[in-house]
Amino acid sequence: MSKVEYLIKYLLSERDDLRGIEMPESETDKFRLYRSLVNIRPAVKADDDFLRAEDEYLTGLTGSKGITDIADLSPAEDGIYLWKGDITTLRCGAAVNAANSGMTGCWQPCHGCIDNCIHTFAGVRLRCRCAEIMEEQGHDEPAGRAKITPAYNLPCDYVIHTVGPIVQGRVTDEHCRLLESSYKSCLGLAVQNGIGSIAFCCISTGVFGFPQDRAAQIAVRTVREFRRSHDIQVIFDVFGDVDYEIYRKLLGGTGAFGNNKSIRT
Repeated sequence: MSKVEYLIKYLLSERDDLRGIEMPESETDKFRLYRSLVNIRPAVKADDDFLRAEDEYLTGLTGSKGITDIADLSPAEDGIYLWKGDITTLRCGAAVNAANSGMTGCWQPCHGCIDNCIHTFAGVRLRCRCAEIMEEQGHDEPAGRAKITPAYNLPCDYVIHTVGPIVQGRVTDEHCRLLESSYKSCLGLAVQNGIGSIAFCCISTGVFGFPQDRAAQIAVRTVREFRRSHDIQVIFDVFGDVDYEIYRKLLGGTGAFGNNKSIRT
C-alpha cells in the first residue's frame, strides 16, 4: 500500500458518511481525494502513524514541485524581492496566509485559494494548531490582525495568518487602513519572533475583492516604511501576470519568475 493510499484509508475510516468511496486508480485522483478529505476534516488530532506518513508524503510532493530558496533570488530593491510562483514551495522565514476570520483554513475541497493550499501542504496539524489559538482567543479574528504558527511540512519555518479586509463596492479609507494593518501586523510578528525573511501573498485581492493595483501600492509602501527601522527581507509572491506587472512597475521594473503554479491568490 502506498503512503497516499494509507492516508486516504485512515481519513475515510474517520467518517461514517463517506463509507463506500473507492480508491482512485491514478495518482492525480488519489491526491485529489486525499486533499478533499483533509480539507473537510475537523480540527482533531491524528495518530502518530498517520502524521509520520503524512510528513513523508507531503515532503515528497513539495520536493517534486521544486523548492525555491530566498538565497537564490535577486532583490528588486534593497531587501525586497518579487517572485512569481507557489508560496508553498518557498524556503524562507515565514509565509503569509490570507486567512478568513475563522482562521482554520479553507473547508471547500480542493479550492484553489492560498488558504486551502497552505493548509493542504502543511498537513492536518496546522488546522489543529489554528483551532487551539482560536479557542483560546474566544472570538473570530478581526481584519488587520495576524497570528503565527509553525509551518509543519512547508519549507518555510512559520506561517503568519492574517485576515484582510473584504471589499464590496467602493474602496473606503477604512479598507485601506485595515489592509495596511494586515501587512504591519505580519511584519511585526515576524520581527518579534526573530524571523529574518517573510513572503507575502496578495492579501485581500482574490475573493475579498480589494483592487489589485491599490492593494499593491499599500503593500509596497507599508513594507518600505517598515524596513526603514527593521532589518527583514520581504518577498512579494504573486501568482498571476497582472499582479506581477503591477509589482514589477512599483519596484522599478525587476523581478524573478517561479517555476510552478499550483495556487491562485
